[in-house]
Amino acid sequence: MQRLKTRAQFQAVLAGATVARTAHFALHRCALDAPAGAEPLFATEDMWLGAMVPKRWARRAVTRNAIKRQIYTVSAAVAESLPRAAHVVRLRAAFDRQKFVSATSDKLKAAVRAELQQLLERAATARA
Repeated sequence: MQRLKTRAQFQAVLAGATVARTAHFALHRCALDAPAGAEPLFATEDMWLGAMVPKRWARRAVTRNAIKRQIYTVSAAVAESLPRAAHVVRLRAAFDRQKFVSATSDKLKAAVRAELQQLLERAATARA
């Protein structure tokens, strides 16, 4: 599994289709095909993954980093079930700070992990 690194890669994937959604996350996907004559954004035919956790939805850096780590860990575990394409997992809503008081609690990590597994299962069934 490769990680998205450049702004152009992220923009290309976000311009693609939204494949799956949950209460807090959205998964975007685009094919690895490059237009004729253009330099390819994705060097290898592999699964590419990027994580977007905006400060708007996760104010504390420790929380953003914990969510990103969960995204990459859960995605690596189910990478074989996803097609060879570029994917971006985007946080699209905040987790309730009244329910998850600590910035990086085990309870928050478990909730994020469970929702990410649900998101990736939906994406795997929406392969067509």
